Amino acid sequence: MPSFSCTVEAAIPSGLRLDRYVCEYLKILSRSQIKARGLTACLNGKAVKVSRPLKGGERLDLSWAEAESPFLVPENLPLDVLYEDDRVIVVNKAQGMVVHPGAGNKQGTLANALLYRRLEGKGLSVFAQAAGQRPGIVHRLDKDTSGVMIAAWDEEAHGFLSAQFKARSVRKVYAALVRGCPRQMTGRIDANIVRSRRNRKTFTVSDTEGRPSLTCFKVIRTWGDYSLLLLRPKTGRTHQIRVHLRHLGNPVLGDPLYGQAEARYKKASLMLHAKSLSLILPAREGPQVFKSPLPLRFRRVIRALNCAPRPRRA
Repeated sequence: MPSFSCTVEAAIPSGLRLDRYVCEYLKILSRSQIKARGLTACLNGKAVKVSRPLKGGERLDLSWAEAESPFLVPENLPLDVLYEDDRVIVVNKAQGMVVHPGAGNKQGTLANALLYRRLEGKGLSVFAQAAGQRPGIVHRLDKDTSGVMIAAWDEEAHGFLSAQFKARSVRKVYAALVRGCPRQMTGRIDANIVRSRRNRKTFTVSDTEGRPSLTCFKVIRTWGDYSLLLLRPKTGRTHQIRVHLRHLGNPVLGDPLYGQAEARYKKASLMLHAKSLSLILPAREGPQVFKSPLPLRFRRVIRALNCAPRPRRA
């Protein structure tokens, strides 16, 4: 872990923040790097926040994390490939697979697996670490959301697909098993989404802040306390479907962030699945539709719901 120690200059502006001193005076890290690399600081031997105002003359000790390697490691991981040509690949992402490497998930991701497949397909060494050898993932699914995803093999194809997502011309359909049943069999959830102030890992609905978000839904089947829904997100916000369904009063079954304590299906994992994706492929005319059937975890819960005794009517 890199570190740096110095005595803070006496002639600094009054009330200058520690993080500004690091990036503007010491020029060790930029503002974005201070956050991304977890800068920690001590003044006169005492740990302080990086927002702490400085007086000048203090002993400053800094440490931060190493920069992540710019190279992506190819890994031979199993993939359920729905379609592939020399421009794009469509996969059925498994639940539990992270899309991009990040903190705590540097390997075992979809990006690692796609890079291996691409290098292998070109007949290149799977240990090639050349800069620029990165799969063009166009959109994301949460780690515990399974289903259809598309990636591009070249920059032109990536730009072609990305433009469709940006224009919201891509048709995405999700399936979700939820608690309870919405009051309407079909409807729209039109509510802004903003990051939660209480838990920065989650999002919430707001009337005054956040980004406009729209999800259409249709109830396919209901079992009293549970329902199967099809959903079409018209926007692509982080955790959008999960946040909107909680706002509707019907959280996704097995959702560890937005759900509630589950007595009947305690072992249920997130019951959210990207069922189909419709878009135009490079050098093709008209939209192509790629589908993924409901996974085993859905079928097991549905089977249990079908076998459960129905409440008697008075």
